[in-house]
Amino acid sequence: MKFTSVETFVVANPPPGYGGRYFVFVKLSTDTGAVGWGEVYSPPFDAATVEAVVTDVFDRFVSGTDPFRIEERTRLIYSIAFTGRPDVTIGGVLSAFDMASWDIVGKETGRNITDLIGGKVRDRVRAYTYLYPRDGADDEVYENPTLAAETAVQYVEDGHTAIKFDPAGPYRAVGPRQPSINELDRSEAFVNEIRAAVGPRADLLFGTHGQFTPSGAIRLGKRLEAAAPLWFEEPCPPDIPEAMAEVARHCHVPIAAGERLTSIHEFKRLCEAGVGILQPNLGRAGGITAGKKIAAIAEAYGAQVAPHLYNGPLGGAANMAVAATIPNFLVLEGIKEWGGFHAELLTNPVQWEDGYVVPFTEPGLGTEIDEAVARANPWVAGQTHLAMTEDTNDWPG
Repeated sequence: MKFTSVETFVVANPPPGYGGRYFVFVKLSTDTGAVGWGEVYSPPFDAATVEAVVTDVFDRFVSGTDPFRIEERTRLIYSIAFTGRPDVTIGGVLSAFDMASWDIVGKETGRNITDLIGGKVRDRVRAYTYLYPRDGADDEVYENPTLAAETAVQYVEDGHTAIKFDPAGPYRAVGPRQPSINELDRSEAFVNEIRAAVGPRADLLFGTHGQFTPSGAIRLGKRLEAAAPLWFEEPCPPDIPEAMAEVARHCHVPIAAGERLTSIHEFKRLCEAGVGILQPNLGRAGGITAGKKIAAIAEAYGAQVAPHLYNGPLGGAANMAVAATIPNFLVLEGIKEWGGFHAELLTNPVQWEDGYVVPFTEPGLGTEIDEAVARANPWVAGQTHLAMTEDTNDWPG
């Protein structure tokens, strides 16, 4: 069996657009007719460039190779052009090819991926969701702590047991910076009002997207402690683990990070810095193969794994497979109840109930992209999947 062709689907994510502007899915086919699916997370280029990179890497390193030789192929792609170091672009493409390879291996052996990477240690996987504006309402939950608390209560009543939010303010290309007094006050009020409203029924996950200096993050972290959030996410820029180490030493809220990292080595440095919760996105960090390795590194440091997801549902399927098989899993990110367009895209939608998802049991990833839905929603604009604000001026707070 050999890989013979690749097809890339850059799919527009219709309103409300939770998960990003578009999703990038990759379909690999073999000379025997087998098909595998994978997903690239948040590529830093427009759609046409992403497709060109996928095709280029396939032509040079994937075409004609055996789907079962996953580790060898991973090393060849990772070392592309004498680099051999982290790169978010190649990391994303490599991740998609890794998922698609495992998908084919599972289908060829008649087993779900969880059976092939160690077997399940849990039959359901706890999930959390981001706090979004209320459906159909033109409001700003991040400017009104009371409104945020009301929305969080609704989420809890719907069955969610963990909710993430990032009220500290817009994130931008310049920095890191100190939070303003207004940002500190708003963040403290935000987390305290939500805690008072939901009580012990849900964990609260506080994010910042790497905006702050260590001292600024410590000032903010101390304001959060009374509400006992489950974590303080990416308090400093993702490429400065020593800064996160300083925050971890002074803040009594667990530190979480990793959504923007793309190799096992970067995650090892987070563990060395004392970050206790790793958040790999398997559409960027190296796919299922790297996900298991990252979990093993974390286990050796006594750290936990909480896979990140702000993209499409195939990345979610890969996250679920790894989460179901590792002993140090904490919680999995989802997009609300995994319904809407995420469900429409899948031939076999995710099962969500009372804050948990049930890992797929069918061969391979357990689900595929509905090509008719993907083709009916092409992405044609020139923007990237995600972006920081382009205003580089100081924020008034």
